[in-house]
Amino acid sequence: MESIVNLIIEAVAGAAGGNAVGKGMKSMSLGSAGDTIAGAIGGIGGGQILGALVPAIAGAAGSGLDIGSIIGQIVGGGAGGAILTAIVGAIKNAMAK
Repeated sequence: MESIVNLIIEAVAGAAGGNAVGKGMKSMSLGSAGDTIAGAIGGIGGGQILGALVPAIAGAAGSGLDIGSIIGQIVGGGAGGAILTAIVGAIKNAMAK
């Protein structure tokens, strides 16, 4: 159950990160839905990678979620979502030229 909560936190944070990149850098935007989808996928990936690199972020086994692990998942998910959205936006722009 905790892993599903982790994925949801990472996906929501990633979607927010993707939308922030789309709004902040119009040239990288994939549209509202595209930013959200790319951000959510990047958020899950980024959160999982960060969780593997820093095991404390994954949460303590059996003891539930603590504030440190939630913040780590939000940061990892948001960064992953922003990065993937920017990469996909850059590729889309390069292919359009």
